[in-house]
Amino acid sequence: MGDARLLRRAGEVSAFDTPELHSLLADMRDTMLAMDGVGLAAPQIGENLRVVIFEVAGNPRYPDAEAVPQTVLINPVITPLKKTMEEDWEGCLSVPGLRGMVPRYTHIRYQGRDEYGALIDRTVSGFHARVVQHECDHLDGILYPMRMRDLRQLGYTDVLFPGQDLVDE
Repeated sequence: MGDARLLRRAGEVSAFDTPELHSLLADMRDTMLAMDGVGLAAPQIGENLRVVIFEVAGNPRYPDAEAVPQTVLINPVITPLKKTMEEDWEGCLSVPGLRGMVPRYTHIRYQGRDEYGALIDRTVSGFHARVVQHECDHLDGILYPMRMRDLRQLGYTDVLFPGQDLVDE
Protein backbone atom coordinates (compact mmCIF):
# COMPACT_ATOMS: atom_id res chain seq x y z
CA MET A 1 0.00 0.00 0.00
CA GLY A 2 1.39 3.38 -0.98
CA ASP A 3 3.07 2.17 -4.18
CA ALA A 4 1.88 4.40 -7.04
CA ARG A 5 1.62 1.37 -9.35
CA LEU A 6 -1.29 0.10 -7.24
CA LEU A 7 -3.18 3.39 -7.48
CA ARG A 8 -3.59 3.72 -11.25
CA ARG A 9 -5.95 2.27 -13.81
CA ALA A 10 -4.32 -0.69 -15.58
CA GLY A 11 -4.11 -0.79 -19.36
CA GLU A 12 -6.24 -2.98 -21.61
CA VAL A 13 -4.79 -6.19 -23.05
CA SER A 14 -4.98 -6.19 -26.84
CA ALA A 15 -3.07 -9.36 -27.77
CA PHE A 16 -4.08 -12.80 -26.54
CA ASP A 17 -2.31 -16.19 -26.59
CA THR A 18 1.15 -14.61 -26.67
CA PRO A 19 4.30 -15.90 -24.98
CA GLU A 20 4.42 -12.71 -22.89
CA LEU A 21 0.86 -13.15 -21.63
CA HIS A 22 1.42 -16.83 -20.82
CA SER A 23 4.61 -15.95 -18.94
CA LEU A 24 2.78 -13.28 -16.93
CA LEU A 25 0.04 -15.77 -16.05
CA ALA A 26 2.59 -18.37 -14.94
CA ASP A 27 4.22 -15.77 -12.66
CA MET A 28 0.83 -14.80 -11.27
CA ARG A 29 -0.17 -18.42 -10.58
CA ASP A 30 3.15 -19.15 -8.87
CA THR A 31 2.80 -16.06 -6.69
CA MET A 32 -0.82 -16.81 -5.78
CA LEU A 33 -0.09 -20.44 -4.93
CA ALA A 34 3.03 -19.59 -2.91
CA MET A 35 0.92 -17.28 -0.74
CA ASP A 36 -2.12 -19.61 -0.46
CA GLY A 37 -4.08 -16.84 -2.13
CA VAL A 38 -7.41 -17.09 -3.88
CA GLY A 39 -6.73 -14.33 -6.40
CA LEU A 40 -4.15 -11.96 -7.79
CA ALA A 41 -4.15 -8.98 -10.15
CA ALA A 42 -1.31 -8.14 -12.55
CA PRO A 43 -0.66 -4.72 -10.94
CA GLN A 44 0.18 -6.51 -7.69
CA ILE A 45 3.28 -7.94 -9.35
CA GLY A 46 4.15 -4.72 -11.14
CA GLU A 47 2.40 -5.32 -14.49
CA ASN A 48 0.07 -2.52 -15.55
CA LEU A 49 -2.41 -4.78 -17.37
CA ARG A 50 -6.09 -5.60 -16.84
CA VAL A 51 -5.48 -9.23 -15.90
CA VAL A 52 -6.68 -11.12 -12.83
CA ILE A 53 -6.61 -14.76 -11.82
CA PHE A 54 -8.57 -16.51 -9.09
CA GLU A 55 -9.46 -19.95 -7.78
CA VAL A 56 -10.83 -21.49 -4.61
CA ALA A 57 -10.34 -25.23 -4.30
CA GLY A 58 -9.64 -26.66 -0.86
CA ASN A 59 -7.79 -23.55 0.29
CA PRO A 60 -6.74 -23.99 3.95
CA ARG A 61 -7.41 -20.29 4.63
CA TYR A 62 -11.00 -20.59 3.39
CA PRO A 63 -12.15 -24.10 4.38
CA ASP A 64 -15.85 -23.17 4.27
CA ALA A 65 -15.77 -21.20 1.02
CA GLU A 66 -17.56 -22.58 -1.99
CA ALA A 67 -15.38 -23.75 -4.86
CA VAL A 68 -14.49 -21.15 -7.47
CA PRO A 69 -13.10 -22.46 -10.77
CA GLN A 70 -9.58 -21.52 -11.79
CA THR A 71 -10.12 -18.46 -13.96
CA VAL A 72 -8.03 -16.08 -16.01
CA LEU A 73 -10.06 -12.91 -16.54
CA ILE A 74 -8.74 -10.25 -18.90
CA ASN A 75 -10.27 -6.81 -19.51
CA PRO A 76 -13.13 -7.56 -17.10
CA VAL A 77 -16.44 -5.77 -16.81
CA ILE A 78 -18.48 -6.23 -13.62
CA THR A 79 -22.20 -5.53 -13.47
CA PRO A 80 -24.00 -5.68 -10.09
CA LEU A 81 -27.24 -7.65 -10.49
CA LYS A 82 -28.74 -6.64 -7.16
CA LYS A 83 -28.25 -3.59 -4.98
CA THR A 84 -27.73 -5.90 -2.01
CA MET A 85 -24.31 -5.61 -0.41
CA GLU A 86 -22.75 -7.67 2.35
CA GLU A 87 -19.81 -6.82 4.58
CA ASP A 88 -17.13 -9.38 5.34
CA TRP A 89 -13.45 -9.51 6.27
CA GLU A 90 -10.86 -9.13 3.52
CA GLY A 91 -7.10 -9.12 3.41
CA CYS A 92 -4.65 -8.50 0.59
CA LEU A 93 -1.05 -9.21 -0.37
CA SER A 94 -0.75 -5.48 -1.11
CA VAL A 95 -1.91 -4.59 2.42
CA PRO A 96 0.07 -7.15 4.44
CA GLY A 97 -0.85 -8.05 7.99
CA LEU A 98 -4.20 -6.23 8.00
CA ARG A 99 -7.87 -7.19 7.65
CA GLY A 100 -10.87 -4.99 7.10
CA MET A 101 -14.65 -5.27 6.88
CA VAL A 102 -15.53 -4.52 3.26
CA PRO A 103 -18.95 -4.16 1.61
CA ARG A 104 -19.38 -5.98 -1.72
CA TYR A 105 -22.29 -6.71 -4.03
CA THR A 106 -23.74 -10.14 -3.34
CA HIS A 107 -24.73 -10.92 -6.95
CA ILE A 108 -22.74 -9.87 -10.02
CA ARG A 109 -22.21 -10.66 -13.67
CA TYR A 110 -18.66 -10.56 -14.92
CA GLN A 111 -17.50 -10.61 -18.48
CA GLY A 112 -14.07 -10.60 -20.08
CA ARG A 113 -11.69 -12.81 -22.00
CA ASP A 114 -9.46 -15.73 -21.12
CA GLU A 115 -5.80 -15.92 -22.16
CA TYR A 116 -6.78 -17.17 -25.62
CA GLY A 117 -9.32 -14.40 -26.21
CA ALA A 118 -12.39 -16.58 -25.60
CA LEU A 119 -15.36 -14.81 -24.02
CA ILE A 120 -16.11 -15.40 -20.33
CA ASP A 121 -19.60 -14.47 -19.13
CA ARG A 122 -20.65 -15.63 -15.65
CA THR A 123 -23.29 -14.76 -13.11
CA VAL A 124 -22.09 -15.44 -9.56
CA SER A 125 -22.84 -14.71 -5.92
CA GLY A 126 -21.36 -15.10 -2.46
CA PHE A 127 -17.63 -15.59 -1.98
CA HIS A 128 -17.06 -15.99 -5.72
CA ALA A 129 -18.56 -12.52 -6.31
CA ARG A 130 -16.43 -11.05 -3.48
CA VAL A 131 -13.18 -12.46 -4.86
CA VAL A 132 -13.88 -11.16 -8.38
CA GLN A 133 -14.75 -7.67 -7.11
CA HIS A 134 -11.66 -7.54 -4.87
CA GLU A 135 -9.29 -8.56 -7.67
CA CYS A 136 -10.89 -6.34 -10.32
CA ASP A 137 -10.67 -3.35 -7.97
CA HIS A 138 -6.87 -3.64 -8.30
CA LEU A 139 -7.25 -2.92 -12.02
CA ASP A 140 -8.77 0.46 -11.20
CA GLY A 141 -6.25 1.41 -8.51
CA ILE A 142 -8.59 0.56 -5.62
CA LEU A 143 -7.35 -1.23 -2.50
CA TYR A 144 -9.93 -2.70 -0.13
CA PRO A 145 -9.47 -0.07 2.64
CA MET A 146 -10.78 2.50 0.13
CA ARG A 147 -14.07 0.57 0.05
CA MET A 148 -14.48 0.37 3.81
CA ARG A 149 -17.30 2.29 5.48
CA ASP A 150 -15.81 2.27 8.98
CA LEU A 151 -12.05 2.33 9.48
CA ARG A 152 -12.56 1.17 13.06
CA GLN A 153 -13.06 -2.23 11.42
CA LEU A 154 -9.53 -2.24 10.00
CA GLY A 155 -6.89 -3.91 12.10
CA TYR A 156 -3.90 -6.17 12.36
CA THR A 157 -4.70 -9.79 11.60
CA ASP A 158 -2.95 -11.10 14.72
CA VAL A 159 -4.99 -8.75 16.93
CA LEU A 160 -8.34 -9.32 15.23
CA PHE A 161 -7.90 -13.09 14.95
CA PRO A 162 -5.50 -14.18 17.74
CA GLY A 163 -4.15 -17.66 17.42
CA GLN A 164 -5.24 -18.05 13.80
CA ASP A 165 -2.55 -18.48 11.17
CA LEU A 166 -4.03 -16.26 8.43
CA VAL A 167 -2.06 -15.28 5.36
CA ASP A 168 -2.82 -12.20 3.29
CA GLU A 169 -4.93 -12.62 0.14
